[in-house]
Amino acid sequence: MKPTYTKRKLLPPIVATIVTLLLTCTAAFAQSDSIKGHVTTTDNQAAAGVSIGLKGTTIGATTDVDGNYTISKVKPGTYTLRVQMIGLEPQEQGITVETGKTVTANFMLNKSAAAIQEIVIRGQRESFKADQPSESLRLQTKLLDVPQNIQVITNDVIKSQQIFDLLEGVGRNVSGVTMQEHWGNYTRMNMRGARVAPFRNGMNIESTWGPLSEDMSFVERIEFVKGPAGFMLANGDPSGFYNVVTKKPTGITKQEVNFTFGSYNTLRATADLDGQLTSNGKLLYRLNVMGQKKDSWRDYEYNDRYSIAPVLKYKFSDRTSLTAEYTYQFSRMSAIGSAYVFSPKGYADLPRNSTIADPNLEPSDMKDNSAYLIFEHQFNDNWKLTAQTSYFLYNQEGSSLWPGGLDQEGNMQRVLSGWDAQNKSKFGQLFVNGELQTGTIRHRILGGLDLGDKKYLADWSQSIALDVETPFNIYNPVYGSITTQRIDHSLPLEDRPGVSTLAQKYGALYVQDELGFFQDKLRLTLAGRYTKAETNQYGSIVKNSKFTPRVGINASVNANTSFYALYDQAFIPQLGKLSNGDQVKPIAGNNIEAGFKRDWFGGRWNSTVALYQITKNNQLVGDPNDPTGASYLQLGETQTKGVELDVRGEIARGLSLTFNYAYTDSKATETTATLAEGDKVPGFAKHISNAWLAYKLNKGVLQGAGISLGYQWQVDRYPWSLTEGTIGTLPDYFRLDGAVSYQIKKVSLAVNVNNLLDEYLYSGAPYDFDYDGTLDGYEWQTETPRSYRVSIGYRF
Repeated sequence: MKPTYTKRKLLPPIVATIVTLLLTCTAAFAQSDSIKGHVTTTDNQAAAGVSIGLKGTTIGATTDVDGNYTISKVKPGTYTLRVQMIGLEPQEQGITVETGKTVTANFMLNKSAAAIQEIVIRGQRESFKADQPSESLRLQTKLLDVPQNIQVITNDVIKSQQIFDLLEGVGRNVSGVTMQEHWGNYTRMNMRGARVAPFRNGMNIESTWGPLSEDMSFVERIEFVKGPAGFMLANGDPSGFYNVVTKKPTGITKQEVNFTFGSYNTLRATADLDGQLTSNGKLLYRLNVMGQKKDSWRDYEYNDRYSIAPVLKYKFSDRTSLTAEYTYQFSRMSAIGSAYVFSPKGYADLPRNSTIADPNLEPSDMKDNSAYLIFEHQFNDNWKLTAQTSYFLYNQEGSSLWPGGLDQEGNMQRVLSGWDAQNKSKFGQLFVNGELQTGTIRHRILGGLDLGDKKYLADWSQSIALDVETPFNIYNPVYGSITTQRIDHSLPLEDRPGVSTLAQKYGALYVQDELGFFQDKLRLTLAGRYTKAETNQYGSIVKNSKFTPRVGINASVNANTSFYALYDQAFIPQLGKLSNGDQVKPIAGNNIEAGFKRDWFGGRWNSTVALYQITKNNQLVGDPNDPTGASYLQLGETQTKGVELDVRGEIARGLSLTFNYAYTDSKATETTATLAEGDKVPGFAKHISNAWLAYKLNKGVLQGAGISLGYQWQVDRYPWSLTEGTIGTLPDYFRLDGAVSYQIKKVSLAVNVNNLLDEYLYSGAPYDFDYDGTLDGYEWQTETPRSYRVSIGYRF
């Protein structure tokens, strides 16, 4: 139904609001009751990562890269401020906080910067919990007080599990996330009943087949935002999105190198270099490099990669900085799609190492470039402006492998199809964060502008039948007998007559006010976003626009406990091709959610419980009758309900835990040509539970030794592609992983073993090999058998 509002009526008030914010942000608004200060070392260097807290409370902060800290929302009164760090004697200072005033308290640690760094290296503890969102989420509020379920996977969790890239089960650390089948070059994760959009540093970089899965060598954290969040970021699915945050300079001089070897001829080396390029500390750098060679448990399958990610940050002053970031990833892998296994009889009908690949096929190459430029200016203690732009260029030269038919005896006709592709994306974002006081009400303001321009080109027009004379039999495969087959890549992609185009341009304005009542114990969030988009769907231009509101409330029982409720709407133009030739409609949906959050034992660990209901229209699902995977079916109204539990942090001295459970139920709520009312929506598991428990000894002869154990468990799994009639479930899934580690001074050693029980694990779906509308077979992807990785690291 066409909205009754228009751009003429809506846009000017929002523009006026944002302009007003930008013009007034330089004013000296009333200060909230807070404490700020600066911590240095004896050689007058900034001390980063130092804990500052009010003695006898759980209120505190940590110094940033410049040694600065701020503790907000402090009740008037007399306190003892305590500074502490592992390996140092604590320092204390008495302070008095008065209404409407900011107290300044500075400290000098009785160690040099070099000595502090040595203490950090020797005493570093794994952190499975984050208290603050990254700056790319644009929020000024700590996670405990945000009226939404946001879960953060820290770098320490990634290291503990020895995860190389997003394809290797990152989602196990967040409730309700499942990894779906993939082509090997990009990651598809589902959450709350749908595919969640991939973001990088706050920008939606999703394309139909992309982006290239990020290598973890340059990743600082991954944030899973559940439910719509258009008020603070670009377009994302009502189910949520994940935001990959890349490593930035910290200003602390530190270097780390790691070497890994393991099963299937795995060899990998990484280096992380961080520090200052000038003696005055104005020019900072961060450089991450990685090189990897890795085969597979399936013959003729491999994925060799390397990446380089330099970042420079120049601080014009304590309030103004400019950051330039570039990332290049290269991946060479076997023919795309060769990870799939096919059978006419049933799942797991073939050994885990079965493959339709061949040694005489050419590789597929991916080159992924991205560049960011970020300008930040702090007008005063309360107001900050951020402007950032980015450019992405992805080029793929390769081919995909797929069956052209399969009979009951296992005779297959393999087809090699060309898959050259290019993805260009440009983004621009401008936003302002601010805080002001009107009477007894505190306001946290966020307003900004989002611009995006994406264009994806692909050529699937070339195809070669590989088994013309003798069929390839899946039960008695013969490899190496075909003549080397080559796809013609010589003509530039833009000049090819068969090239397909998917493109999207959008612009959006948004504003949010978080109002704090009763000394900020009750917080009301009011937000709105106006989005205008234009999509090019294989030559068909579609224009859409919509205003989406958001209302959230968060109440603090005490400093460690909060309850929240949320109503949010989403609007996402989609790219794709429908099998019936119709235009793809945008997703429209809403999320109703309530939850409970608590920090336990002084904030060492956190728990979140959330209940939600998402109503959505026009979700896309894969068409099982399209062997290329290029066509979709569009659903009518669907509804997803669920309960989520996440626990993460240090539950006892040296004992860290990530645990989660999710109940999800997703079904159609109206009858269409695609699904009948009550039918299950593909792409979810009804029950999911994961855990990763890590223990490290902190004293004694074996100080630095650690052991970890974790599981992944899924029950009532539904395949992600749509099948005729009722969607059949996949077998239940259980995987057990473990690790041992040892750290002595600057050297670390870790051995991880995945799939300890050596289970035959897979995901897949029924399939129509004759393309006649009747399901006559199965496709699936297997996971690694029992395998190991050994990592050796050294910190400078």
